[in-house]
Amino acid sequence: MSKNSEIKDAPWLFRTYAGHSSAEESNNLFRNNLAKGQTGLSVAFDLPTQTGYDSDHPLANGEVGKVGVPICHLGDMRRLFDKIPIEKMNTSMTINATAPWLLALYIAIAEEREIDISDLKGTVQNDIIKEYLSRGTYIFPPKASMKLIGDVTEYCLLNIPKWNPINICSYHLQEAGCTPEQELAFALSTGIAVLDQIKDQIPNEDFETVVGRISFFVNAGIRFVTEVCKMRAFADLWDEICRDRYKVKDKKARRFRYGVQVNSLGLTEQQPENNVFRILIEMLAVTLSKNSRARAIQLPAWNEAMGLPRPWDQQWSLRMQQILAYETDLLEFDDIFDGNKNIDKKVNELKNGAKKTIAQIDKMGGALSAIEFMKTELVKANTERLRSIENGNKTIVGVNKFKETDASPLTNSTNNFLFINPETQKKQINILQSWKKNRDEKEVKTALSTLEKAARKGKNIIRPSIEAAKAGVTTGEWGSLMRSIHGEYRAPTGISSAISNNTTGLESIKEEVDKVSRKLGRRLKLMIGKPGLDGHSNGAEQIAVRARDCGMEIVYDGIRFEPKNIAEKAKSEDVHVIGLSILSGSHIPLVSELINEMKISELKNIPIIIGGIVPENDVKKLKRLGVSRIYTPKDYDINQIMLDIIKVAEELITKP
Repeated sequence: MSKNSEIKDAPWLFRTYAGHSSAEESNNLFRNNLAKGQTGLSVAFDLPTQTGYDSDHPLANGEVGKVGVPICHLGDMRRLFDKIPIEKMNTSMTINATAPWLLALYIAIAEEREIDISDLKGTVQNDIIKEYLSRGTYIFPPKASMKLIGDVTEYCLLNIPKWNPINICSYHLQEAGCTPEQELAFALSTGIAVLDQIKDQIPNEDFETVVGRISFFVNAGIRFVTEVCKMRAFADLWDEICRDRYKVKDKKARRFRYGVQVNSLGLTEQQPENNVFRILIEMLAVTLSKNSRARAIQLPAWNEAMGLPRPWDQQWSLRMQQILAYETDLLEFDDIFDGNKNIDKKVNELKNGAKKTIAQIDKMGGALSAIEFMKTELVKANTERLRSIENGNKTIVGVNKFKETDASPLTNSTNNFLFINPETQKKQINILQSWKKNRDEKEVKTALSTLEKAARKGKNIIRPSIEAAKAGVTTGEWGSLMRSIHGEYRAPTGISSAISNNTTGLESIKEEVDKVSRKLGRRLKLMIGKPGLDGHSNGAEQIAVRARDCGMEIVYDGIRFEPKNIAEKAKSEDVHVIGLSILSGSHIPLVSELINEMKISELKNIPIIIGGIVPENDVKKLKRLGVSRIYTPKDYDINQIMLDIIKVAEELITKP
């Protein structure tokens, strides 16, 4: 039903996920976006920052400033928010394992500016379970990580009541290939685990207040009618969980509050101009239904499958939001889906499917005990998704159907995306060294000692972390201290050694593997490595699964290895081929370093193949370095990649 056309609902927050190179450049980007009508900030941090390393750590090599802004200390945070009135901002920070530290830095600059921190508004993502499952920027074991989530929540309750202490994130679950039912179940099971943790850390009388501050961050895919139903199912199920399981009486506290970035997994390198329409359609899923409308939206750029978007590309996505909110009549109507029998039927189907999986996870002891189960299910679901694209059952326009195209004027130059200055890392390290040189080391040691005592005694670490930030402690020092107390965790890969029951269509490839294995004198052995800090392992997992099912012997230990570790492992395992997965844009320095380490280890004849988001200019550089094959998102035919691996291995036989 239409309301009075003069009375419109307020639009959602317009955000752009942004940050790269340095605090200064990211600050300029933030201020330019705000000037264009963006109404909230969404900060992307680089991988060293996300995983608790300073920019000069060996694992940070090649990663500094690549997928976000490097923040090593309070000085970086000051520059990042220079001339931005943070007391008026709604700031979202996509940060998880180091969320307590980045929040502490943000509070520290607020206190330096003499801002009443109770006025701060925003969100830290702070969802570690999905990091174990899909994104990979975890550090600590589950129990310790949940305690840190509780610390952030407890501190926000008492000091920053307008701040969302967690964004339970299903976005990366869909990026990992999960079904809508899995996305619902895994995210809501995470929510249950978080509420169980919080109940143990806060007074009973404050529990409903905290429940009202829990937010979610979801994904919206191209099947937008199903996605509309999924959002409505999310709202219903969260309300039921809060009401029935936790006896939350306040309806407002039970409300499903969420932000969204629409699907990036479905953006294609082929005919990338089509991605504009995909993004727009996906946005409809989280805006059309008033009762489950997003509170904040950030959209990817049309060219993300090819490289880092330029400011203009991000502006194009921002304008989509503004046109929908301000030019259409969407916000003048009540929920247009209420009473629709088809919508209600699909919502119930999704809810019932999700409830079955939630019950299954409950029987395992909850989300923390079910990490390996959920990871394995994600890998299986993604395998099925990719097979449906390969066999044509799932149509992707421009990829497996309607491939004929005229040349696009949007991609006819070499400046289709943003390139990070290669001097960025060196400059950032110089700033870090200068910071350390000019701080008071006595204050640093005292602050770290105080923080350590709090952490070891199980006390809340947020206030000691704020004081450590003010004393000049760095991200790497905070991370190192927390590692020394809690240890480090290696999440399951979700890949079993057993061959899948479904190997239909692989018979001829298995014969070729057998044939080349006989020539090699043993089973063809493929090592898959994830060098650096890139935790997006979906592609690596799918190559491992398919190679296993084709009869190859697989070596895959998961994410986050130094090139030296990969060279050593390749030597000890005596592999025939090394496959690298690098999606952070750090392929040149990481491959160069690996080749040097292979020379040191006297590994002369092991070919390297690589998969990642690799611009054409970098393809040429990688080939000059000696890389045998390079695959980008356009290479969706995994069977062809298997045949290429066999061919590369066969070439070993003819080499002297």
